[in-house]
Parts: sequence; structure tokens; C-alpha cells
Amino acid sequence: MPENGRGPGAAAGPRAPESFEAFARASQKRLYRTAYLLCGDADTARDLTQTTLAKMFQHWRRASAADHVEAYARTVLTRTYLAERRRRLRDLLAHSRPGPGPSPDHADLRVTLLSALAGLPPRARAMVVLRYWEDQSVESVATLLKCSESTVKSQCSRSLVKLRAQLGEAHVYATGS
Repeated sequence: MPENGRGPGAAAGPRAPESFEAFARASQKRLYRTAYLLCGDADTARDLTQTTLAKMFQHWRRASAADHVEAYARTVLTRTYLAERRRRLRDLLAHSRPGPGPSPDHADLRVTLLSALAGLPPRARAMVVLRYWEDQSVESVATLLKCSESTVKSQCSRSLVKLRAQLGEAHVYATGS
């Protein structure tokens, strides 16, 4: 038996942070991209990614034992985003924009889409991003957000109707031709 009193194959204390560091390096960009889609702001997305990685590090032993560490991290990211949105609800109401977002004829598709996503409530936005951008199944989104599958389906359906109404016809936003 090794000096640390653990059997072969058991993770030693110094090894766990190295394992976390490898995970953090490999998944940081993917987590940031999802965070940016959720919040629509680069600085907030960086903060959200760092908070997620800090929480993952804090509970790394449990997180690394999960079947899918990436899915676990995405769950932490999404729940952290929703919790922060709930805490900042008063600030959001005080700083909400009275008028519509930027005019689509002067913005590229990405800015227009982010503006339209910003018009959705946080939970609905999370469902749309996870379902259609992250290509998650209805079941996995429902599990992730602790709601029923029918809630995911109805919220995504309503959100898509709202996004289509905001964005209008798709051919208007086509860049080439």
C-alpha cells in the first residue's frame, strides 16, 4: 500500500488539483461560450465562467466522480446564472431598456440574435440556449433545470414564437446573395 494509506488507483490529494486544472483548461472556452449566450455580456460571461470553475474546484471530488463532468459543469453554470439573475432582479428592473433593441438593418445577425435573446426571461433564455444552441434533449434540459419536460417544451415553444416575432423573416438577415 502506498505511503498515503490509499490503495492503488485512489486519487491522492496532490493529484486532484492537477486533474481539475486539466479539466478547467479543456472546458473553459466551451463554458464561456455557453455563459456568453446565457447572459449576452462578455464581462459577465467571464465572471460566470470563473464562478462556475470555482464551484467545480470547491467540490471537485464529487464533480469528478460524475458520469459526465462536462454536463455537471454545464448544470453548475446554468444554475449559477439563474441564481444570480434572481438575486439581481431588482437591479434588472431598475436598469431595463424601455425601447426595442438595436435596429436589425444596422446590426449583424449575431448582435440581433443576442438582443432578441436578452428580451427573454432568464429561465426561458436558459432553456432556449441549452435546447437549441447546446443541442440538449428536452429530457436533459428538464433535469438540468429541475422542471417537467412539458414545461421545457411549452417554454421553448413560446420563446421561439417571441423570437420569431422580434426577428421577422430569416431572409432579411442573410448576409450573402
